[in-house]
Amino acid sequence: MSNNETPSRRSKITIRQIADKAGVSIATVSRVLNDHGDVSAETRESVWKVAKEYGYNIARGQKNNRTGTGLIAVTMPFTAPEYFALILAGAAEALTEHGFRIVLCPTRHDRDREKSLLEELSHGATDGALLVLPEESHEELRSLSDHGYRFVIVDPLERPDSNLPTVSAAHSSAAMQATRHLIGLGHSRIAAITGPNRSMASIERLRGYHAALAGAGIMPTQELEIQSDFLVDGGRKAARQLFRLSSPPTAIIAFNDDMAVGAMQAAREFSLSIPKDVSIVGIDDNREASLVTPPLTTVKQPLVEMGRMAVSILTRILENHQLEPLHVELATTLVVRESTGPCPTKN
Repeated sequence: MSNNETPSRRSKITIRQIADKAGVSIATVSRVLNDHGDVSAETRESVWKVAKEYGYNIARGQKNNRTGTGLIAVTMPFTAPEYFALILAGAAEALTEHGFRIVLCPTRHDRDREKSLLEELSHGATDGALLVLPEESHEELRSLSDHGYRFVIVDPLERPDSNLPTVSAAHSSAAMQATRHLIGLGHSRIAAITGPNRSMASIERLRGYHAALAGAGIMPTQELEIQSDFLVDGGRKAARQLFRLSSPPTAIIAFNDDMAVGAMQAAREFSLSIPKDVSIVGIDDNREASLVTPPLTTVKQPLVEMGRMAVSILTRILENHQLEPLHVELATTLVVRESTGPCPTKN
């Protein structure tokens, strides 16, 4: 051991660092440390040599002594939609780097199913959890934490207890970016298709939308704010309502990309050209955003980074680091494509 490598520093080495020092991939290190057979003897010896030299066995033993599992649960409503898949991808990569394995628990937005899963997971089945859009109330989540179960909430469905660690995108900022983009193109009659009233993301995005309008001296108009459900069909129905107004909007912000796609479909039903007659912006930057015609201007959510950040916070909690309860908001990015343009001039 060199003079610069104290035992405490050596005990914090991650799988990524072992991979770098051994000159192999993270996946190879994971297979070696989990005793999978599809690795050559030479590579296995090399990885174990680095791991032992830098105290990885000690670090892993300390982790597993907490519950003896080395498992982290990830609960989320679904895994197939891109939104959830990207969060899961970031979390999975980060957990592998820290030597944990995943217990994936789809809940299908079933509150009773989720409560039952968490009860089982918190009684020794896992070391901790990432809870993506959890359905539990503030009181239920607080009770879970008070009983010693360690978890981080990812993109909370409702505004959580301030004492619980959470990670989300900067929802208010996302809507402000979208609204300011349209204002910069000369639009003033800008509609918003919002999400459900209980959704923290929708509440924060509405706040950002209002703030951007106020900053430009534009008064919000109730008839231009239509509540929907984050689904394509919901966006289509809301946009139809907007286009039937005696003075329809020249631009629409949909609070996610699916509803923006629905609004684009409705625009075609009304023989409106995008963006010549109406500009449309979404929030998410999912795969469909670049595939629709015209390609959708949207605000990118850092979903992979959210998964990784949640793991970073959880591992600090599991290692008993002093950590003030906090809510981390990750920055969003405006992605300008072809669905937005200058405000049409009146004849």
